[in-house]
Amino acid sequence: MAVYFGEKIKAARKAVGMTQKQLAEKIGVANTTVSNWEKNANRPDPDQIELLCGLLNIAPSILFGEKESELIIPPGFKPLPKMATVPRVGAIACGDPILAEQNIEDYDKVPADWRADFTLVCEGDSMMPRIQNGDVVAIRRTPSVENGEIAAVRIGDEATLKHIYLHADYIELRPENPAFPSIIRRRNEMNDVHIEGKAVGLCRSL
Repeated sequence: MAVYFGEKIKAARKAVGMTQKQLAEKIGVANTTVSNWEKNANRPDPDQIELLCGLLNIAPSILFGEKESELIIPPGFKPLPKMATVPRVGAIACGDPILAEQNIEDYDKVPADWRADFTLVCEGDSMMPRIQNGDVVAIRRTPSVENGEIAAVRIGDEATLKHIYLHADYIELRPENPAFPSIIRRRNEMNDVHIEGKAVGLCRSL
């Protein structure tokens, strides 16, 4: 007996414990759209397939078959890289691990070769022009970085993105934008600074 596209979506969705409403919200479509997919009434657009498969942890070839899953790439363009789904961290509760469930706001798709563990949304202009307000920055977890690298740093219950410079008796969190002052923590104050990870890429809306 043939298993249709919609039945495969439904089975994969249930396997990851997600409702139709939750799946629709993560893809950015109406609940009825997911329902219609599962009823085989229609199929997702090509730009939705990668996100759908990532959220359901299933390969496009499983849903469509190898030939049908091969998207046509126009001349002069490269195919999208293999993507990974990572949690987006929002407000951080003081003392909680940065990836604690209560800190996770959403999920983002980023290139798998970035080896990112989570993302943060940049707020403000302190890292302009390299990182702009609203950019989604991918972070690879590591407790230390090289001087000058951009890292996600937690100070108390807040996370910030800055260039890190470690010295014998102080740490400097330096913005990219020269209009903003560096954050300096000396001696015992250095204990309040926790490097959560290195910035490895960013996603920006056009």
